Amino acid sequence: MNHRFTIGVEEEFQIVDPATGELRSHVSELVAATSPGLGEQVKPEMHQSIVEIGTKICNNVDELAADMRRTRGELVRAAEKVGLQVAAAGTHPFSSWIDQVISPGERYQNIVEELQQLARSLLIFGMHVHVAVPDRTSMIDLMNMARYFLPHLLALSTSSPFWMGRDTGLKSFRTTVFRRFPRTGIPDHFSSWSEYEDYVNLLVHLHCIDNAKKIWWDVRPHPTFGTLEFRVFDVATRLDEGIAIAALTQALVVKLHRLYTRNISYRMYPRALIEENKWRAARWGVEGKLIDFGKQAEVPMQELGEELLEFTYDVAGDLGSRAALEPIHRILREGTSAERQLRVFKETGDLKQVVKHIVEETSEGITQQASSA
Repeated sequence: MNHRFTIGVEEEFQIVDPATGELRSHVSELVAATSPGLGEQVKPEMHQSIVEIGTKICNNVDELAADMRRTRGELVRAAEKVGLQVAAAGTHPFSSWIDQVISPGERYQNIVEELQQLARSLLIFGMHVHVAVPDRTSMIDLMNMARYFLPHLLALSTSSPFWMGRDTGLKSFRTTVFRRFPRTGIPDHFSSWSEYEDYVNLLVHLHCIDNAKKIWWDVRPHPTFGTLEFRVFDVATRLDEGIAIAALTQALVVKLHRLYTRNISYRMYPRALIEENKWRAARWGVEGKLIDFGKQAEVPMQELGEELLEFTYDVAGDLGSRAALEPIHRILREGTSAERQLRVFKETGDLKQVVKHIVEETSEGITQQASSA
């Protein structure tokens, strides 16, 4: 491969009170307690009970795994220093958005001013995976091709079955919360970069947005990074699953690019059909069925997940990421964080125990020693 499909990940974490399990709006204290080695990799989000960490630009999945392990470890230790905990799940099991404090700053105030209660209630936690692509032309074509797989990727990441103290019946309730925002969901098909650029410029001209960052699709061209940014995921509770999902995303992009360079395009389906699969992924996760539109048949997500691994097997070998993909098999057999949370709740009937479970899983596999400043 001439182009290096570099990769980076951003993860949003819950800041939790160890005694009560509730969210705490203490992001300033937490960020202040992190080691200088994290630097700009840790930052606040719109709600002060959310903290985000991002990896460096990584050349391969081994580098990515090491950085995700290090940054998550730093965050866990920083939280312990100030009497807090961090938890990775797409929603908090019982805390209410009404009780959360909005972070200061013009950017967040502008979002709240524009979107009002939609912004205030956006108490959700996601993972974004960035994969660098060669140029703008291939960026749009790859985005068009990747849209079909977004429901599959969402199903593998589901970690938000609870909302404000209730079992929602969905595996990714985060998906439905974010759906309320404008310019979200599966993007439309664009015939070229210039068509996409015309769309963005029109929205800016008409004062719908002030920049392309206000387009929050499940996959989008990042306005400044030169990456295809996948935003469909719930944050992964277990570190190894987050690494595996990121590795699968990179392998998928590389596979689609290979087909693209051979003038082989993946079949394009209308947004409306892909949204049907996305709903199924959010509702049932890996335990459900998605639609194979080519066969016009329902297929268990477990089968489709194995097919996706097989589809990317060759490029994963070239990328050196096959070992990192192993947890995907376990997810398909045993379920995601959503299933594990639901099992804990069924056993205990106590959402505080669910939070405790999430906190414990969040710290599994982290680097034990802090990196030097």
